[in-house]
Amino acid sequence: MDMPMPIRKIIHVDMDAFYASVEQMDNPELKGKPIAVGGGSARGVISAASYEARKFGVKSAMSGRLAEKLCPDLIFVRHRFDRYKDISKKVRAIFLDYTDLVEPLSLDEAYLDVTENKIGLPSATIIAQKIRQRIYDEVGLTASAGISINKFIAKVASDYNKPNGQKTVNPEDVLQFLEDLDIRKFYGVGKVTAEKMYQKGIFTGKELKSKSLEYLDENFGKSGRYYYYVVRGIHTSEVKPNRIRKSLAAERTFSKNLSSEIFMLEKLEHIADEVSRRLHKSNVAGKTVTLKIKYSDFTLQTRSKTLPYFISDKNIILDTAKDLLYQEKLNNSVRLLGISLSNLNTERKEKPTEKDAVSVQLKFEF
Repeated sequence: MDMPMPIRKIIHVDMDAFYASVEQMDNPELKGKPIAVGGGSARGVISAASYEARKFGVKSAMSGRLAEKLCPDLIFVRHRFDRYKDISKKVRAIFLDYTDLVEPLSLDEAYLDVTENKIGLPSATIIAQKIRQRIYDEVGLTASAGISINKFIAKVASDYNKPNGQKTVNPEDVLQFLEDLDIRKFYGVGKVTAEKMYQKGIFTGKELKSKSLEYLDENFGKSGRYYYYVVRGIHTSEVKPNRIRKSLAAERTFSKNLSSEIFMLEKLEHIADEVSRRLHKSNVAGKTVTLKIKYSDFTLQTRSKTLPYFISDKNIILDTAKDLLYQEKLNNSVRLLGISLSNLNTERKEKPTEKDAVSVQLKFEF
């Protein structure tokens, strides 16, 4: 017998161009100008871009050189992560005035469960408006928000009216909203998966919904089941104030491309040392070691190996990373190497739930 869907009111708050907006706030001369945080060195990669820069196609994870070609007047600004963390703490303190169920995703975004909230307000939409106004009044920055019955829809909705806006997907509108949604906007569908879906005639949620669970399992593996349920408005993940770390990583971008594996081994030793240090600091260990390789042409490759036991020792991490490096021939010279450890001993396996009682949630007053 299926259990009823949990009834929730979820808000996803996303700061607008956070790093870049902080820099523009702290330096009024940068306001209204196209700026990029990071990416200023010869081989730098951009961490964030202001909305003025985004109009030219500049975006995060883009090389500084390409960004400068797209926007010749682009202003590069150095990172100030301590400052961003301070601002993030102030924003989080505002969230906690409304609910203790706050799940940060990063410095600039978080989920809030306001089903039961500290101010006793039944409208999640009004609570989101109040939070966004307080962020602007007390911090000086704008934020956008998405409001709906679960985390998936709330996150998708928060991107709709950016910057400085919000969108509520009411319970009775959920199914139509998801059917009309471009598949590229589904959280969890990346560029490669979107292209694969296009090839199979899946362009919107409606077309995704027409596919059977067996079809999606066969064509999209483990993610197929996720797609099957979220397009039907079913996403039971709770807002967890203490998010469980699922991986820990470190990586390095090199000033010159490396073509010799001998030089790469030297770099891997430093990276493994950093990963091990972070693992010990967090008091965690993991079983799966993943080697990340970014080539000079910016193509990305990952190689993974799962051990039968948990590890945190630098030497074991390094030896495993070496095995992965020699696993196959490198495609090109290398500009970045990274090591991550996942399958951590902090992960709690949750029993999967397959609930079709979404109608209960769709009748909830919002």
